[in-house]
Parts: sequence; C-alpha cells; structure tokens
Amino acid sequence: QEHAYPADELMPLTCRGRVRGQEPSRGDVDDALGKFSLTLIDTLDTLVVLNKTKEFEEAVKKVIKDVNLDNDIVVSVFETNIRVLGGLLGGHSVAIMLKEKGEHMQWYNGELLHMAKELGYKLLPAFNTTSGLPYPRVNLKFGVRHPEARTGTETDTCTACAGTLILEFAALSRFTGTSIFEEYARKALDFIWEKRQRSSNLVGVTINIHTGDWVRKDSGVGAGIDSYYEYLLKAYVLLGDDSFLERFNTHYDAIMRYISQPPLLLDVHIHKPMLNARTWMDSLLAFFPGLQVLKGDIRPAIETHEMLYQVIKKHNFLPEAFTTDFRVHWAQHPLRPEFAESTYFLYKATGDPYYLEVGKTLIENLNKYARVPCGFAAMKDVRTGSHEDRMDSFFLAEMFKYLYLLFADKEDMIFDIEDYIFTTEAHLLPLWLSTTNQTISKKNTTTEYTELDDSNFDWTCPNTQILFPNDPMFAQSIREPLKNVVDKSCPRGISRAEESLESGPKPPLRARDFMASNPEHLEILKKMGVSLIHLKDGRVQLVQHAVQAASSLDAEDGLRFMQEMIELSSQQQKEQQLPPRAVQIVSHPFFGRVVLTAGPAQFGMDLSKHKSGTRGFVVTIKPYNGCSEITNPEAVKEKIALMQRGQCMFAEKARNIQKAGAIGGIVIDDNEGSSSDTAPLFQMAGDGKNTDDITIPMLFLFNKEGNIILDAIREYEAVEVLLSDKAKDRATIFKGKMIPNYIFDSNLEMENMDQKLSENDSHKQNSEEASSASQDVVAVSEEPEGESSDVTDPDSLSPAHADSDSVSISDQDSYTPGTDEASTPEPACMQGDNQPQEQKTETESNSKVNWDNKVQPMESILADWNEDIEAFEMMEKDEL
Repeated sequence: QEHAYPADELMPLTCRGRVRGQEPSRGDVDDALGKFSLTLIDTLDTLVVLNKTKEFEEAVKKVIKDVNLDNDIVVSVFETNIRVLGGLLGGHSVAIMLKEKGEHMQWYNGELLHMAKELGYKLLPAFNTTSGLPYPRVNLKFGVRHPEARTGTETDTCTACAGTLILEFAALSRFTGTSIFEEYARKALDFIWEKRQRSSNLVGVTINIHTGDWVRKDSGVGAGIDSYYEYLLKAYVLLGDDSFLERFNTHYDAIMRYISQPPLLLDVHIHKPMLNARTWMDSLLAFFPGLQVLKGDIRPAIETHEMLYQVIKKHNFLPEAFTTDFRVHWAQHPLRPEFAESTYFLYKATGDPYYLEVGKTLIENLNKYARVPCGFAAMKDVRTGSHEDRMDSFFLAEMFKYLYLLFADKEDMIFDIEDYIFTTEAHLLPLWLSTTNQTISKKNTTTEYTELDDSNFDWTCPNTQILFPNDPMFAQSIREPLKNVVDKSCPRGISRAEESLESGPKPPLRARDFMASNPEHLEILKKMGVSLIHLKDGRVQLVQHAVQAASSLDAEDGLRFMQEMIELSSQQQKEQQLPPRAVQIVSHPFFGRVVLTAGPAQFGMDLSKHKSGTRGFVVTIKPYNGCSEITNPEAVKEKIALMQRGQCMFAEKARNIQKAGAIGGIVIDDNEGSSSDTAPLFQMAGDGKNTDDITIPMLFLFNKEGNIILDAIREYEAVEVLLSDKAKDRATIFKGKMIPNYIFDSNLEMENMDQKLSENDSHKQNSEEASSASQDVVAVSEEPEGESSDVTDPDSLSPAHADSDSVSISDQDSYTPGTDEASTPEPACMQGDNQPQEQKTETESNSKVNWDNKVQPMESILADWNEDIEAFEMMEKDEL
C-alpha cells in the first residue's frame, strides 16, 4: 500500500507500482493488468483467512471507493475472471459470512457482488462466437470487435483459458439469480468436451475459437490445460452436476493411462498418446497432486509431489520448466503457489508431518532468497539467485493463504474452511451455492460416456476428512523409493514407443558412439539410409532418406539415430553456453537482498572458477563509454567500474578500466527501457583478438537493472556489489559484520512474516502460462557506433553468426556435426545446474563436437515427423 497503491502490482525491487503502459511491455503477462488495483482485489479473502478482519474491512472500502472497472484497456478474459471476478466473489463470500457473525462488516450491503456483476457483463462480449468459446481478450470499456476495442481478431485460445470459467460464472449466477453467466461458461465447457480427441479422450493445448480445430495438439496437465481439468472436478463439487464428474473421470483415466509416468507427468500427442511430445515439464503441473487428493487418488499424488520437492531442494525453487533428468529448462520462478497448494492438500489427506517440514522449507527459501526491501521478488534465474522486479498478485492471493492454512489449527480460523471450495486462484466460494438459484437443470447430459470399470472412479463426493485414514506411514512408504530420484539417478526421457522396443533388437549404432572417421560406422549409416555429405566449409552433414535404407527396420533404426543425434547436439549446445551471472547489492540498506541477472563475458575472469566472486564498491567511469583512457583512475582504482554500452568493443572497455586499476566492470545497456524481464540475455564476445590479457570479471546489465544500481548510488553514494556466478548466502557475505538479525531469520512463522514485511516498507504488492522465453545466452560483440547493436534472439541468428564447426539442421531432416570429431562421448549425468562450473567446463572441453545455436529443438523435430505425417490420417479420420 505504501509503495504501489492503486497500481495493479508492486514492483519490489524499485519499490513502486506497476502501471500498464508506463513500464516496458512484458507481452501476455501484462494482460492480467487492467488498472483495477489487481493485487488489492486478489488478496481480499486472504486477509480474512489470516484473521485480519479489520484490514479486510478497510480493503473492501478501498475497493468500493477507488476501483474503476470501466477502463479502456484490453485484458485477458482468463486472468480477469480468476483474479478479479474471483477476488470480488471471494471477498463477497467472506464479507457476508463476517456480517452474519455479527461483529464485522455490518455496513456491508453486497457492494462487491454488484461490482462482480458489472465485471461479469463486461466479460460477456468475449463469448460472442459461434462455438461459445470466448475470445482470449476483451476491452473493459468497448468489449470485442468494436472499432475502438483493439481486440477481436484472435483466432486461438488455450484450453484452460476457455475452460476455467464455470466456478466464478456459476457462482455469480447463483449469488445474483442471473443465469446468463453460468449458461455461457457451460456452453464453453460443452464445446471443449465435444472436441476432445475421441480415441485418447485427451484435449490439446490451443484451440481455434471459431472452428474448434486443435491448433496445438500436445496434451498434458500443465500450462494451457491445467485448470480445465481442475474446474471439471470442482464444478461437480460446487454444483452437484454428475456430468462434470463423468467428464473428469474420463479425462483422468486418459491422463493416468498416457501422461502419468510416475513420478513424471509428460506431455503426449492427442492423436498419438504413446508418443511423448516433449522432454521437459513445466512448473504449473505442480497443482496436479493437489487435484489428485481431491479426486481420492493418493499414491501418484505423493509420488509426483516428492519428485517436485526434490527438484526444489536442488534449486531452492521450482524452475518454470525442467527436464526429465531434472536439469533447468526455463530458469525463472515467479513465486508460483501450485506446489504449496499440493503440499497443503497432501497434509490434509495424510496428516503426515513431513508436509509441515516441506512447508517450512518453502517459507525459509522465500525469506532467504526472495525477500527484498519492499516485498518478495520473483526469481529471474534459480541457478544464480537473481531477481525480477515482479511480485504477481497470486503470490499474496495463493501462496500466503496455502502456507498459512498448512500450519493453522482449526481454532486459529474464524470460520470453517471445509464449508468452501478453492478456485484455481484460491478464492473461497461457499458450498451452499449448490442449492441456491438453480436456474439450470442439474443434469447436463454428457454424451457417449462409458462407465469406467476401475474402482478408482467410485462416485464419492471428495472430502479429505472421510477419504483418508490420516496414516503418515502410508505416505512415507510411497515416498521412500523416490527419495533419491533427482540426486542419485540419471533418468533418460524416452517415449513409450522407445520403451516398447527396449526388449527388441537395439539400433546397430547409437548417436553417442558415432565417429565420422570410422569406416564401419559410415557403412552402418548407409544401411540405415543416412548419407554423409562433406560441405565446403569443412563440416559434414547427415541426411536421412528412408527409401534408401536396406530395409524398413533399418529405416526405423536410422530415424532413431537421427533423433538421438539431434537430441545429443541440442543437449551439448546447451551445456556449452555460459550461464547467466549475478550482481548482488550487498551494502546498506540492501544487505544482499537484491540480486540482478547479468550477462557473462567470453573473456576475463571466469566467476564460476572463483567461488568467492569479486566484491567492491561501484564507481562511474569517465568517459562513461569506457572507449578511451580513463580520466578518473584515482576513483576507479580497486573499485568495480560502471560504464555504458556502445561506441567500441566490450574487450576494449575491459582493457581500459583494467589499466586504470578496476577490479571488475559492469556494462550497462544504453537502450532505454531494456530489461532482462523482456529480452534474452547474451554473453559479451571478445574482439576477435587474444583476450588473455584481460583478467578482471566483466558483466552486462540491461538498462533497467543497471538503473537500479545507478539509483542506489544517487541515494546512498557508497554502493557495494558482489559479482559472482550465483547469489551468495547473506550469512556468508556478512561474516563478521554487524547487521540486523531479521535479515537472516529464515524460520519465520506466517504471522511474523506480515510484521517483518511492513517493517521492510511493504506487504503489498502472471501469467498462468509458462513463459516461452528461455534464458538462452546469445553471443554478441559490441559494435561500432552507427551499426546495429540489437540483441538477437537465438533462433533468429543469421548464418554469419555460426562458427565454422557448427551444426545445422536442413529442411530434409539433416544433421551436421563438425569434421574434426573423433567421437561423440556420452554426456555425463549432470546433477542439475547447481553443479560446480569447473566440472561443466571440463565436460565441454573434452567434447570434440561444437554445436551451433541453430539446432532445432527435439520437440519441434518430433512434432514435424510424427504429428504432421503419422497423425495426419488419424486427424482426418477423427474429423470425419
């Protein structure tokens, strides 16, 4: 409230509100912001759960007085529904409960419900499609397809976006007696159900809102689909309509048949469900164990939760995406609450105190790594511990709520939580709505439903107090075999199709064993229909033509060999990139709590080999571009030099500041508004000459992150930073120094957490979809003034950026290794990205093949080969 109100979100690093249009666009993430004080509305019922009724009363008055829903702004229908409409309805639910108790909210007369109804009508224009699926975005003032709406041209939406409406819309209808909201939400659900893939009973990630065609045909339980499944089961619980349970059970049977590979949950193709669609998982699937608890299927819930917890113990937080061998795929973590949600439900189901220990770990990590002076900051990179200037509303709406409820006893609550159901945003809707204003017939017939003869699908109304015996030993016995799954094993993600071949004849040649100089290997390639072409630049290219194989079995071996080779090259290319680095502000009043994501340099000190990092006070150099002799060497000596990007090569800047006596350098981007939130990181390349003479560390900060340091200098003058490969524990940084005790207090209870936050200036403040921008590092050189110096996306690099020994994939499913390889050794079992960099470097230097950024991702190749070709006939058949 002190720093951000009435903005939608708090920016915890810069201690101000995030106002849409005033900050650099973050793409779809910003669609949650509508200039309607998002965080305030999203956290209303959290205040009541935390027994802060006085604060709740004040917050409701603020919402009624200040919030305007009639803004000319385009917002996500999905996010606005679950966060704002859900927040208003949750606030109304607990407000009438408090009023009924007779102590608080006696003045309340349904004002939040009136606002919810107003918002509901503003969302309805999005449903003006022939299918009944809503447009993904709507203008709060002008609706959809209005000349001034700036929306309505979209053709696609995600399954979760269209299928996560029934709880809020039905509750709005039941509360108000206006049936239209529930009718629209049901129509959208009915359409998705009818469009499911009939042979697998799975749904895809993205659907065309006009035709109902699946645009993305991969299926899982994470981003893009997650809450569709959740709302089918919860709609049955809240509304008592058997058809929702029938549908959920049908989907759940398919999930457990195809997607669940305990303890993993892997995406598959809806038309070829035995074929995995990708080799990584996204963090949003962490909600699924909690849903399985509600379903009553406890064993797989415990298994998946335990696997996720081990990933968290390795990286402190759950990365946005991680591979099947538990390495980081997308490194950011926006303080998502799904794992805490599942932890809460598993504790309620089993009574196992183990889950209290899990919750304690979550709280300790939040306090230790995410707390910053003005709140809690999202993790930009779990490997370095760097922060993003972001605190989504769901952090306070869900994370605080679930962690408090995990530790709260029944007597700590001023109402019975069992009387409510949680929406996907953890808003509370009363179960008595099932018998109120039933404006639609209860039975909404599900067509072509076949009763499943699995005892797991008994139609019981989920209730954790009845379903489970609260036997901690039961949960422990399931967890025990999985306790080393992340740290002590090296599982390989393989498709079901591959699994079925394990007992059969093995391919005659594996990619990891291939040697281009071995005549026997070349003969085997020829037999498999794989030809080797020598290119003019010294590279060789592998191309497979199945018709040239000696037999159909040999052709299959060749296809597997090519897939392995692509996966291997992609893996090695990832391992050879320099990971991002961290700039940690360690002086007063930051004390190490602010960590900024920095791009590495291909020259100078390797911070991964100097674990203590480089620590020193920062100083701005003259000239600021660092392209000539430094004129203030007395100020620069023994300091970390700050300079601006541009006008000369990075290596030249480094040499100039090193000559002036600097112990390190930070280059700040001169592109106003650039940020690691919205742009891929890159590594600073040398100048084409020998750079062994540069011995100091050099890091790159985008403009926004650089300004955080510059602002700190203006305010506090003496600012000390630590340059390192990964943020250091604050207790280590300040060994022997006197600093406030609360900075290290990582064993806080939730009640104290609120108080500490307010002492630290604030406790105010998404994307439900996993961000698609990976943190790949792109090598770029500083360019002379006048030439383009834009950061290039790794996938759009021109051939000029490729090294002479790089690989490329041609349009003919080809693969190009360098000619100088004597062998391609099998990659070591990498135990996560927290492994010491020395070991990684050694692995890289021993590998005799260098791979280029142009390698096409494995999942893309699989999609091309298997989905577009093999599944084509099945899709046609399905359409007919």
